[in-house]
Amino acid sequence: MITLGKAIIKATTDKAEKREFRFLYDVNKPIVEKIEIIAKEMYGADGIELSEKAIEKVERYTKQGFANLPICMAKTHLSLSHDPKLKGVPTGFVVPVRDIRASVGAGFLYPLLGEMQTMPGLSTRPCFFDVDLEPET
Repeated sequence: MITLGKAIIKATTDKAEKREFRFLYDVNKPIVEKIEIIAKEMYGADGIELSEKAIEKVERYTKQGFANLPICMAKTHLSLSHDPKLKGVPTGFVVPVRDIRASVGAGFLYPLLGEMQTMPGLSTRPCFFDVDLEPET
């Protein structure tokens, strides 16, 4: 165990072993181009398709000076694509970008891909339907 611990310490502190973090894209590229690079190079997509709402958001964030923020894609965890039914390493699909939201304080933009909930763990049916109230008590 001590040998393993020493190896971990060496690997995480040795300057020769350190690697600088770098994005897949140049953060100064336009928003749409950054999304397209991620979709093609990471997910194997043929391209992206932006909704009108997403196009409006690109224009808004660019005008507000947020175009240089990094991108964090919000998509299903069940597939490399936007579609949970596409398993393995799918190819030949186009990623629909339905909206783009900004977390300016955290420093990133997050496109919403396909149909997905943005709050994980919430059911599609609210639990208040199952609450039984007795008016007499």
